[in-house]
Amino acid sequence: MGKIILVTGGARSGKSSFAEKYAMTYGKKISYIATAQIYDSEMKYRIKLHRERRPANWVTYEAPYDAEQAIEQASLQSDLILFDCLTLYLSNLLCAKDCPQKMEDQFTYVKEYIEKLIHYSKKSAAQVIFVTNEVGMGIVPENVLARAYRDLAGLSNQMMAKAADCVYLVVSGIPVDIKKLAVKLEERI
Repeated sequence: MGKIILVTGGARSGKSSFAEKYAMTYGKKISYIATAQIYDSEMKYRIKLHRERRPANWVTYEAPYDAEQAIEQASLQSDLILFDCLTLYLSNLLCAKDCPQKMEDQFTYVKEYIEKLIHYSKKSAAQVIFVTNEVGMGIVPENVLARAYRDLAGLSNQMMAKAADCVYLVVSGIPVDIKKLAVKLEERI
């Protein structure tokens, strides 16, 4: 049964770098699932930086949609899969042509996709590291799409954290296993 590791944090917190180092430490055959799409020069630059950091022997799967299929395929040849990132995958889902317009329907739509990711990760023999962003720690966004994105990112992160064996919060480049801390706190209560 697959092990899920969730790595979360704010923008430029060091979460992807930590996840990559973790992968190199614990994986021998590593697959990388990339969810980003190039829409502008800034995103092109960000993707370039991520590609340059990855070792040449990692197998990359471009999966902006139906990423559970990439997890299933990667698990056939890898002992560790790095999925970067869950929140970009969510934005792809929300901007997809088949995404419902009503917010309550969007929750059901996104929940089904996250459940698929969890199912295929648990079914796999590989460890799967999911990188995600904490987007709900700032001000309330001014428009409906941004608020829906924030809320759905929170829901997705909670679902993945519940299923995960380890949850690392990365702040200023420092990772802390918050699930382990939560278990210790629950034992004391």
